[in-house]
Amino acid sequence: MSFEQAALKVEKPAEFEELKGVIVRAFAPEKVERFLKQVRSNSLRVRDVETVLAKGLLENVDQALSKSGKTAQSLYRALTVSDQAQMREFYLSKVETVDTALRHKFKKLYQYY
Repeated sequence: MSFEQAALKVEKPAEFEELKGVIVRAFAPEKVERFLKQVRSNSLRVRDVETVLAKGLLENVDQALSKSGKTAQSLYRALTVSDQAQMREFYLSKVETVDTALRHKFKKLYQYY
């Protein structure tokens, strides 16, 4: 029996999809190393979603978001609590898809303690 994510309806689909796109772009192979360097330079853990959002690190690697005048944190805060939980889960799933070589290079960011 494998894990299956519950199908919860997204209550604010426009904001959800916009923020999801930002995260997808930040974790794209050509941008993820720059994003991880930003996380490291701010002495954060990559899994600390809310602090990453608060520091504006996604805006630093995503041109589309920075040009829109919006912030990742404002998009996140516009979501309902259940949408935020789904977004955190999505972000964390993207964190785990980073190439093994990069994960090793930035191993301190991936440590739990």
